[in-house]
Amino acid sequence: MPEGAIRPAMDVMRESIFAKLGELTGLSFLDLFSGSGVIALEAASRGACPIEAVEKDPLKRKTLLQNAALSPVRIACRFMPVELYIRRSQKTFDLVFCDPPFPYKFKSELVGNIAKSSLMKTGSRLLLHRPREETAVFVEIENLVLEESKRYGRSTVDFFVKK
Repeated sequence: MPEGAIRPAMDVMRESIFAKLGELTGLSFLDLFSGSGVIALEAASRGACPIEAVEKDPLKRKTLLQNAALSPVRIACRFMPVELYIRRSQKTFDLVFCDPPFPYKFKSELVGNIAKSSLMKTGSRLLLHRPREETAVFVEIENLVLEESKRYGRSTVDFFVKK
């Protein structure tokens, strides 16, 4: 990973999230703000397919492509702003992992836009990685219901399900 350019998801957090999700064979997976692509790669190693990774930062492009090339299944890499991808994509996913940069100030709007988009169907799950100290509590946004929030060091992951 390029030094200082990527904030990789903590190993313990990643392991815990995927243990909670269980077997992913046959489930589609979307990794928003993908960075190095390590979350998409983990999903691939657990059977998810198809998989897309979305990242706009040109400094992360080479690393994301190199990591995607290690995958046992194809990881489609999209290099564009996540907000634009959400507006334009007509695809639907079973699982959406969203890991915006910690200073990102529009997480509520982002989650609302994902909920209104075609990215999720009834029963799809959204996982939002955010700083633990953020006071914003997401109980219900649009047609998403917060199932659980798990703390991992300085991070929290919110687990939503689309109703």
